Parts: sequence; structure tokens; C-alpha cells
Amino acid sequence: MMIPNTIRRAGLCAALAVSAPSFAQDDYYDAHVHLTNYIQEGITAEEYLSVVGDRVERSVLFGIPLQMHWSSRVTGDIAPTYYLDADTALYYYSFTDAYIAQQYLGLSRRQQKRFEPMITGFNPADMYAADHIRRVLQTFPGVFSGIGEFTIHKEFVSAKVAGDVASLIDPALDRIFEFCAESGLVAIIHNDIHMPFVKPKAKRFYFEQAKALLARHPDATIIWAHTGLGRVVRPVEEHLDLIEEILADPNLDHVYFDISWDEVAKYVVASPRATALTAALLEKYPDRFLMGSDNVALTEPEAAFAVFEQYRPLWEALSAETSELVRKGNFARLFDAAAERVRAWEKANPAG
Repeated sequence: MMIPNTIRRAGLCAALAVSAPSFAQDDYYDAHVHLTNYIQEGITAEEYLSVVGDRVERSVLFGIPLQMHWSSRVTGDIAPTYYLDADTALYYYSFTDAYIAQQYLGLSRRQQKRFEPMITGFNPADMYAADHIRRVLQTFPGVFSGIGEFTIHKEFVSAKVAGDVASLIDPALDRIFEFCAESGLVAIIHNDIHMPFVKPKAKRFYFEQAKALLARHPDATIIWAHTGLGRVVRPVEEHLDLIEEILADPNLDHVYFDISWDEVAKYVVASPRATALTAALLEKYPDRFLMGSDNVALTEPEAAFAVFEQYRPLWEALSAETSELVRKGNFARLFDAAAERVRAWEKANPAG
């Protein structure tokens, strides 16, 4: 894992010398869950609750807004189910929002309280994207609490999307975040913090563009998924320094990070040293991180908790207070506030 200079100066030995506290609860709220996959297949919201049981009391609820194109000219009778399965394009699939709303509305009131549905079926390279989000809110009042996960830059995915590629300097994103600020919707973004296979000391133009974009929207609540990492966007030496640069900036105190995805967890627990450094950063900014799994179309309980269990060394390295915030408290604070604001916006802006 990357070594932030600020923590290094505090002394790695001190971080490693802290014995693991006795607190490590097994329950958590999941800030990153896909109910469906890249061909819009998956499980129902009720089935998801059956899989996770009481261990995950609250979750976000979103699909995947991209549909894999099955071309018989490319794969014949073999149907691709993942974006790496074929060379064909991905295209935006707006019906995912109606499906998520339908799933939520079909639950009992008690079950609904366990979910925070999210709008994802928009093209972030389209100036009309904000209008789509507004339309979905007005069509399904009382349902949605946020938008995302939506992709700006994502290694292989961006290159496969049909049409314009999303960009951090596209004014369409400004319109999206302006509406989030107006309505109270939480936004979850996937944006690679660097180019794939970046070399140390490489020019960090994705990062600088992201900082500028985020700083323009201080009234929007934004969660940067996966701390900016990806399947082939691997941490370079200064990764935690980059994260802390955002966390320490008073103009970016509306930006949070989720630690979802096993591709992220593997770096955090790669060594005791990596875990200690990550834990030190979380202890310094305990109210800015959220636990997430990045489960997709989940069916097996073992898979449901795999990422959480992968993080076991991290939970054992955190204080009780920080662990509680990362596992549950920050989720509750952000989404409870969002739901209240969004319901007020819906009341003031009915469809008509």
C-alpha cells in the first residue's frame, strides 16, 4: 500500500506498535451494492435481504446503468455477461431506475427502511442527464436518496461505452452536481484517480481535474468510490497522500470515500505495514470513510461478506469509535440527512 508522507513523518513504528484493540464488530451498513449486473440480471431486493440477513441492516440499492451488447458477429451463440467478456460496446440503460424503484416499492415499510435507492440510469456525458435525474425523482417520489454509482473514468469501461466518453471537465457533470446540491441527493462516483498502469511521479491530471470539479460543488455530498482505485488502476507510492490531500482541504469537506471492492481491500491488507498506514489515515479522518462491498447480483451469503472479512485486519487495527463510524455511523449520517432533504425537495417540486 502507498505510504503518505504525513503518516510516515508521524512514525511507522508508532503505527505498528499500537496493539489491535479488542473491538471488531461483524455488522455493517453497505454503501456500495449492485442489485443487477451488466446484462441487467440479478436478484430481487427481497432476495438480497434474505442473503445478508441482520448482519447488513442498511444498504444502498442500485443497478448497473450499462448494458453489455451481445453481437452474434463477435461471440456467436456465447452471450457475454461481463464487460471484459467481449469486444462489443456498452450502452446506457435507463430502465434500471424504474426497476430499482419497482423493487423498493414492492417491499414492506419495514424492509424499505433498510434501503437507500440510487438513480444511475443516465449518461454523465449528456447535458440532459440532470433532467433525467429530476424526472426520476418526480416520477417516483419517496423512493430515491442519491445518484450513482456512475462512472466518469474507469479503465476498460470508458473505452467501451458507445457515444461520448464522460469527462471531468464536461459541464454536464456540473449540471448533475448542481442538481444534487439543490435536491440533497448523495452522489457516488467511480473515477480512476490515475491512468491505468501509471508510473510513479506521473502527471496526475485525472486527480487535479477531479479536485477542481469537486471544489466547484461544495453543497453537494459526494462519495468517491473505491478511493479512486480500479482493476488496473493500482496504487502508486503517493496514493494515500492524494486521499489526504482531499481530506485535509477545507474546500473539499463534502467529499467522502468508500473502501468497497476486493480489488481495493487486497492492497489495504497486503501487509501489516499497509494495514497500519491505512488505519492511521482512517483514525485521522474517521468521519470521511464508508464501508462497502461492491457486490454484484449477489446470491451466496459467503460472497456477501467476503470483502468485509477481507478487511478483518483493518477492523482489528481501528479504535471502537472509528470502526463504528466507518462501518455504520457515516452511512447513517449522510443518508439520513439526504433522505430528509430529498423528501422536502419532492414536496416543493411535484410533477406537473
